[in-house]
Amino acid sequence: MAGRVVYFSGDFVPEREANVSIFDCALMYGDMAFEMTRTFGGEPFRLREHLDRLYGSLRLLEIDCGLTIDEMAEQTLVTLEKNQATEAEGMDWWIMHDVSRGPLPVYGSLWPEGTRPTVTISTWPLITHMGPFASKYETGVDIVVPAQQALPAQLVDAKAKTRSRMHYKMAELQGQRIGEGAWPVMFDPDGFMAEGPGWNIFLVKDGTIFTPEPRNILQGVSRGTVLELAAQEGIPLVEANLGRYEALQAEEIFCTSTSYCIVHGRSFEGQQVRDGQRGPVVERLTEAWRQLVGVDMIGQAREYAEALPGWLEQEVEANRTALAAT
Repeated sequence: MAGRVVYFSGDFVPEREANVSIFDCALMYGDMAFEMTRTFGGEPFRLREHLDRLYGSLRLLEIDCGLTIDEMAEQTLVTLEKNQATEAEGMDWWIMHDVSRGPLPVYGSLWPEGTRPTVTISTWPLITHMGPFASKYETGVDIVVPAQQALPAQLVDAKAKTRSRMHYKMAELQGQRIGEGAWPVMFDPDGFMAEGPGWNIFLVKDGTIFTPEPRNILQGVSRGTVLELAAQEGIPLVEANLGRYEALQAEEIFCTSTSYCIVHGRSFEGQQVRDGQRGPVVERLTEAWRQLVGVDMIGQAREYAEALPGWLEQEVEANRTALAAT
């Protein structure tokens, strides 16, 4: 329940007190690198890979956060440990890293002690992310193509994970206008499939997995996990230029992201994919993922869905009590 703390530029503060200045470059420009990962069984999943990407993004943005990657990893584990005690045993967590270069220098007089980068590490019970998602493992998702395109690498390199993501939001808004709950996959300016807002896409045809080339996409850690699991399972995988034609010929389509791992697409542009159910390749990869992390993420999401109303009620009441005491 409530009582969680955030690592905030060297200190640990209550969540409600982890406030970023309105003059921070993150707000002024979206000038912030970030990462999100989750735990399985209380242990962060591939934390080092996420931090390697974070520090790659920081190098591109020319931000020195003041912590080595080993120090960032250490503070991540400390933050997680401090917060795990606020929940019942067995709760998994969403871990967020956000790093900006700090307040814009023109407003620097507000900080006579000097400005510095803004670095936050926060954790959040995964129940609020995965409870509402649980039904999608069964139903699948409807994938559409919005008008919004992916940004080409010559403008902003998509391999860096930054908060400058208005094109993601526009794709989501356009997807919602196409159909309630629709998942928009953006195409690049050359007319090839790129990525969704925060997720990667895969097609299956004749037993082979196909996924977009990595030039104009965020190379997701979960995407990399699929590449590894496919090799482990002996499933051929090809990175290629893919379009609507290939998607409509696919026998299976699936999406990957850190929180839910893998979910199947039941339709593409309004046309049903096969029978609309999870296909054999998705089933095989899902089971391989379960074995890798030691958690049945589908079963866990169902448990979270059942527990979420009660959890939210207790969370709100705990925060209301804490506010009344201040």
